[in-house]
Amino acid sequence: MHLAIHAVDVAVLAAYLSGVVLFGLWLGRGQRDVSDYLLGGRNLPWWGVLLSIVATETSTVTFLSVPGIAFDPQHGSLCFLQLTFGYVLGRLLVVRLFLPLYFRGQLFTAYEVLHHRFGGVTKQTASLLFLLTRTLADGLRLYLTAIVLRHVAGLDLSMCIAVIGITTILYTFLGGMKSVVWNDCVQFAVYMAGGALALGLLAAKLPGGWSQLAEFAAANGKLRLLDFSFDPSQKYTFWAGLVGGTFLSLATHGADQLMVQRYLAARSQREAGRALALSGLVVCGQFALFLLIGVGLACFYSLNPPQVPFAKNDQVFAAFIVDHLPIGVVGVLLAAVFSAAMSTLSGSLNSSATAAVNDFYLPWRKEKPEARHLLRVSRGLTVLFGLMQIGVGIAGQHLTESVVDGVLAIAGFATGPILGVFFLGILPRRIPQVAALAGLLGGLGLLVAVWSCTPLAWPWFAVLGASTTFAVGLVAAELLPAPNSNVDEPD
Repeated sequence: MHLAIHAVDVAVLAAYLSGVVLFGLWLGRGQRDVSDYLLGGRNLPWWGVLLSIVATETSTVTFLSVPGIAFDPQHGSLCFLQLTFGYVLGRLLVVRLFLPLYFRGQLFTAYEVLHHRFGGVTKQTASLLFLLTRTLADGLRLYLTAIVLRHVAGLDLSMCIAVIGITTILYTFLGGMKSVVWNDCVQFAVYMAGGALALGLLAAKLPGGWSQLAEFAAANGKLRLLDFSFDPSQKYTFWAGLVGGTFLSLATHGADQLMVQRYLAARSQREAGRALALSGLVVCGQFALFLLIGVGLACFYSLNPPQVPFAKNDQVFAAFIVDHLPIGVVGVLLAAVFSAAMSTLSGSLNSSATAAVNDFYLPWRKEKPEARHLLRVSRGLTVLFGLMQIGVGIAGQHLTESVVDGVLAIAGFATGPILGVFFLGILPRRIPQVAALAGLLGGLGLLVAVWSCTPLAWPWFAVLGASTTFAVGLVAAELLPAPNSNVDEPD
């Protein structure tokens, strides 16, 4: 093993990874049933749910890539923040439109709402789409995170993937939803503190400090925030941020089990709504910090050019951490990198197990199993999905970089069409199940065609997927007979 970092930093990182496992073990004590394990007994405070929401949507890719957006020598600026305009609006709409659906009865998954409205086939189709894309996307995120560990530790890449994956499996298996949420809170604090520390050290390394950083940013257009271009191929415009960001947030936070499970773990609908509404503002502040780091990196490397130019902008922050930060601080920043990764992966394992148990295993059983049996099944599925993600991560190293990016984009397609089905479900009129399924397939098909053949920017994918699904579903409903009357409304 060839270490690129000091033994002190290795000890800091090892202590952090050990600590999250032990914390998960402590949190897992006294679990009696599947509600305790998968939803934390539905008794988590709003602020814990809020931090868990933010930490879950923040992966290593976010932590390392967002600074790279502002660093970009040609186009780097703060325009990425325009996406958060839509993120805030979208979450407020979720609170108004979808949260009341999830708090009717004792639901475990987002897709049970679709069962009540359309039928079991629609629920299981949406849930299966979630499971497939979540496993694929997060397995590849695990692969991308392992690249950082390989860079600093010199281990085989497959070994790095296994180390991170098994650590995440352990604390999620032991502690369930409580471990996921409370470790998310710790991980949020670690990566935000790490980001703030990195920004402060960046400024300290500049001869003119903060004033030099501000002068560089102003002179090079790094502080530009708004772009009112109507070009749909541009990712970071005001319109893509407001409209695309709203639909994306509606999809990821309103119709995705990864987030919905956190609302269901809250003490009440009111507390879940407070957590979700405020999370948009926290994400805005978080992205602002990451972008300012990117501006600082641009200033630093304009004065200290690297010997070998960076191949990609999202490599810059990782290189700065390893090459320019003092001993001990490197370990803290690497812990922040892994915090961002593990918060997403642990939530993925827990939500995947919940969807598999409630949307597939329980309907398959003719008799409802006892609580202890269901708890064992949930834990077993947590391990299974973790191993599947490790397998995807190991396979990811044999793909080209462009294929990895493409698969991650395809994985994001699911949320738009599923959002379209939810829109069909909240209409006053009854939509037949076959019409909803036709809309879902139509939305997915059009997205794949558009992604393959046009330069449309990804913030518009959720808009296109949801609107196409909704339109096709409505047309199909006009052409089909009236829906079956034995499908009940939600309790």
